[in-house]
Amino acid sequence: MNRLRALWLNLDASLWFIPTLMVAGAILLAFALVFIDLRIEHDWLEEYPLLFGAGSDGARGVLTAIAGSMITVAGLIFSLTLSTLAQVSSQYTPRVLRNFMSDRANQMVLGFFVSIFVYCLIVLRTIRGGDEGSFIPSLAVLMGLVLALVSIGVLIFFIHHIASSIQASNIVRNATEETEAAIKRLFPDQLGQEAGPDEKHDLLRQAGQMIWLAVPSRTNGYVQSVDEDTLMEVARDLDGVVRMEHGIGGFVARGSALISVASYQKKTLTLNAKLSARVNAAFGIGSQRTIKQDVGFGLRQIVDIALKALSPGINDTTTAIISVDYLGALLAQLADRSLASSLRTDTDRVRVIAIRPSFEQFVTTAFDQIRVCADGNVAIYLHLLTALATIKQRTQAPERNKVLRQQGALIGEAATRTLQTEYERSQVRDRLADLWRLDKN
Repeated sequence: MNRLRALWLNLDASLWFIPTLMVAGAILLAFALVFIDLRIEHDWLEEYPLLFGAGSDGARGVLTAIAGSMITVAGLIFSLTLSTLAQVSSQYTPRVLRNFMSDRANQMVLGFFVSIFVYCLIVLRTIRGGDEGSFIPSLAVLMGLVLALVSIGVLIFFIHHIASSIQASNIVRNATEETEAAIKRLFPDQLGQEAGPDEKHDLLRQAGQMIWLAVPSRTNGYVQSVDEDTLMEVARDLDGVVRMEHGIGGFVARGSALISVASYQKKTLTLNAKLSARVNAAFGIGSQRTIKQDVGFGLRQIVDIALKALSPGINDTTTAIISVDYLGALLAQLADRSLASSLRTDTDRVRVIAIRPSFEQFVTTAFDQIRVCADGNVAIYLHLLTALATIKQRTQAPERNKVLRQQGALIGEAATRTLQTEYERSQVRDRLADLWRLDKN
């Protein structure tokens, strides 16, 4: 299942899959219309000379002109797409390239122009005139003309879409929306029954007394997805426990431990090909992280945009502020959600010890590097504190508030150390005081 999921993710982010389907559809449409033209009477077409009055030479000329112009425009669109990808990679972050490549609008526009080109070629070869015997697929030729007219609107839409998609606010918003979808899908995340707080110590004590067997990975790459049901089934079949050695987004090297397994029967397990294949099939491992099961990667994309904006070569404080604001909105959604426990049980025994991201990890991922790179930038410090205030309003959990207080103290310390004027430092102190007042409320 993970292999199919990984295959679909790669297809979804490719620039060729949707265009290929559209080309296949264009071929089917061309054959269907030519088949209809072969089966119908054409006498009534003479009543509409403006639509169907072209002879064989005229029909060939129209389709040839359309085909030539469509392949030219398709080349232009490919060039615009590649130049956009290069600009986004250099100005923002290479991490968002996958988002652009998986953009349905870009894929469908590319497919549309190539499809018209292929459609015209298919219809062209069916036109006969003179000694060959006359056959003009009038309906198919008319459809080619209609598609050519529609392509004008599609080209205008594409130029507008490209111009909009490279704006910093839209790039950050799109990354945020994709991360929001992952948050709603993943938290809370269920795998068996979650262990209660009072049970965790005893369950971990049971697992600590076992003899562990490492199951190695068969490939290098980042963990993109995990089939949790399969891990639970493996643990039940062994009457033991599965301990993940790498979480979602972690890098695993070929031959290193992917998981460790142990039996409650206090016997030494042996590694066999079936167990190894079953475990490796439960993990989707690819050359890069994806956002489908990895909320941290969604945050990472936005953080990278902010870091690039704060770099001396770019120096775009506004883009960094936009990124911080959206990071605050994402963490606010996480603040009141139940993050899945690392322990999953079946009846009264631990079956899976997973590696789960914590709220503290999400907060540090979002803010630590931005705080360090915002050296002396009062606007970034103020927006970081505003983001923390937004997050604090969404949670009453003491341990999460502790994380937010720690982050606020670090921002205050950095501001005191790097800001040059008392006016700027007083702004940060006032914002910090507002943040501490939320604790008292």
